[in-house]
Amino acid sequence: MSLATREPRVLFVIPFFSANMLRCVDALLALDGVRLGVISHEPAERLPPAYRGKIAGHYQIADCLDVDQLSAAAAAFKKEWGGVDRLLGFLEQMQLPIAVVRDRLAIPGMGAAIARNFREKNQMKRVLADAGLPVARQRLLTSGDEARRFVAEVGYPIILKPPAGLGSRGTVRVGSDDELSAALESHFVTPSNPVQAEEFVTGDEHTFETVSIAGQAVWSSSSYYLPRPLEVLENPWIQYCVLLPREQLQPHAAAFRPLNAAALTALGMVTGLSHMEWFLRRDGSMVISEVGARPPGVHLMPMMGLCHDVDMWAKWARLMVNGEFSMPERRWSCGAAFLRGQGRGGTVRAVDGVARANEAAGHLVVESKLPKVGQMKADGYEGEGYVIVKAATTREVVDALRAIVTNIQVQLG
Repeated sequence: MSLATREPRVLFVIPFFSANMLRCVDALLALDGVRLGVISHEPAERLPPAYRGKIAGHYQIADCLDVDQLSAAAAAFKKEWGGVDRLLGFLEQMQLPIAVVRDRLAIPGMGAAIARNFREKNQMKRVLADAGLPVARQRLLTSGDEARRFVAEVGYPIILKPPAGLGSRGTVRVGSDDELSAALESHFVTPSNPVQAEEFVTGDEHTFETVSIAGQAVWSSSSYYLPRPLEVLENPWIQYCVLLPREQLQPHAAAFRPLNAAALTALGMVTGLSHMEWFLRRDGSMVISEVGARPPGVHLMPMMGLCHDVDMWAKWARLMVNGEFSMPERRWSCGAAFLRGQGRGGTVRAVDGVARANEAAGHLVVESKLPKVGQMKADGYEGEGYVIVKAATTREVVDALRAIVTNIQVQLG
């Protein structure tokens, strides 16, 4: 029986009842006739009261990354409901465990073989290279000797990163033998704990988001990283931005679209929203960096929605449950400015320049979370706060982002 003729039975893995996670719950509950079950770390009593009469079931487990615990929870729902049509979760770390459980319980959706193509960077790059697509030379290193042989082939600098990392976390640039030794030690490289090595690619870094249905790319969008995430990681003083231009695909992005589609086909994408990072070199050549089979971070989901005057999470929910997607024409440009604390301290001691930034760009602000004095320094590279702006032209958004990051200063102490 198809989902079109009966209620979809959907399980959503939501480790914690955060505002972002609950936004996805709202989107799933809004679908016609959906029966929604939740698997989480938290007990049902912590679910906000507004959801308790709407969710059809809850199963608490201790570790949402443990495939045995996930399998037990999904199997319990399957037995009670007579079947499960979708098992979903949008966090990067959960994509492979969820895929394994789909295979175990014969739940439709991406299986483990394809999920590994997206999650394991060494395998991802090998599949793309075998398909004749442009990727950086790479190798999975298990020892110092392998690392030195790789450097002899590609030269310095190189990039080291966890094989199944998230975003740019844990990524380091290595430019000498001494830095290589230190990086291998910090990553504790052994045969059982390898590290991904790649040649260093220079150029402007972009994203490419794609909606695929039954293996065909049906919608896409591209953004700018300003500057590239690795520079942000290496320089704590840098304030950075993500820009979605008014033009849905500018000429450089339109030229990249065939490579994006070919990469998704090679990796096995069927139905879903993917997030690709890629480089445009000064000579005009293009290099695929990484691909995730899940919604993007850095506020791109709300910004894509703002650009088209839609709820992007609602679009994602309908795509993943019903295999349907439509999008009105893009009418706006959006950008996010990330506010990162300066100094060596562990807490925010001052936030300066907000009034100046507000005078210059306040009329374009649609969402913000300003750092507060006394809050702890953030662990991630996204910083202590952010501001999202929206305007009719790309130039207006660029000017607003510049005004925000040049005026607002977050001091740590």
